[in-house]
Amino acid sequence: MSSDRPLKVALFGSGRIGQVHARNIADHPDLELAWIADPFIKGAQDLAAATGALAVETADEVFANADLDAIIIGSPTPTHVDLISRAAAAGIAALCEKPIDLDIDRVRVCRDQIRGTNSPLMLGFNRRFDPNFASLRARVEAGEIGGLEQLTIISRDPAPAPKAYIETSGGIFRDQSIHDLDMARFFVPDIVEVSATGSNLFCDYIEEAGDFDSVVINLRGRGGEQITIINSRHSAYGHDQRLEAFGSEGLLTAGNMTPTTVRKYSAAGTEESDPYLPFFLERYGQAYRNELDSFVKAIRAGTSCSPGFDDGVMALVLANAAEESARSGRVVTIGKEEG
Repeated sequence: MSSDRPLKVALFGSGRIGQVHARNIADHPDLELAWIADPFIKGAQDLAAATGALAVETADEVFANADLDAIIIGSPTPTHVDLISRAAAAGIAALCEKPIDLDIDRVRVCRDQIRGTNSPLMLGFNRRFDPNFASLRARVEAGEIGGLEQLTIISRDPAPAPKAYIETSGGIFRDQSIHDLDMARFFVPDIVEVSATGSNLFCDYIEEAGDFDSVVINLRGRGGEQITIINSRHSAYGHDQRLEAFGSEGLLTAGNMTPTTVRKYSAAGTEESDPYLPFFLERYGQAYRNELDSFVKAIRAGTSCSPGFDDGVMALVLANAAEESARSGRVVTIGKEEG
């Protein structure tokens, strides 16, 4: 492809995450948002009108364009495997939101189908690109706290997703925890053991769907590293996103973010601050932009993406293992062949 023109991009999905991607693509100096595909055409038309793209209903209309350079997949999970496979077969770069699919066997079949293709493929684990988490991980890699011994990841949503979403989400481990499981592998790539517990503490319709609203996951790395993930579907004080890395020579932490750094001191209290950012769209806004920029650079350089397809496979393997452990009460061992 020519390097003197912007890359032509098609976006699949005009829902909440599609709208995030659409704005970021439109704002990127090296991208042109050319098509937005969604069978619910009204949403695609509204988003296209705001971004200068063409709204279409089908994938066929997208892949018929010879000047298509890349796709971003923000459509429902059941569409991901087909779109990834079509993009790979056509030599088109793809950035796909998590998970690849809810069925690990279907994911592995897809991997076999695209093996040997060279077009860049990125999985949308955007938290790797959060400036705070990325900096913390780089400092751990640099040996700033010695050998990593314990990692704690806290991720609590402000409120449960709607009932209809919960019923098709694949459950908390594959929907919410999967981001944190990938973050665990960002620090400790080789996980050998998973144990988890789940509870129903506050949301009736989550329990009715056979899912948990609160979970704790414990992982062990091949080097003995201990990782704890704490998830909840609600948090009264905002989107709770924290990370702590403890090592032989010290500790690194990344805390929650507020709109400003202003603090109030009075007789009623000290260090009173604004509430934490209310939702993932605000909290991880910069991460989404950095993710997109990394994707573009990989396309231009012709290099592989990180996180890639195999990272998506392993995150789903760990999510499945966590659910198995939570329901059976057993520790689940992860073999090298699992990925």
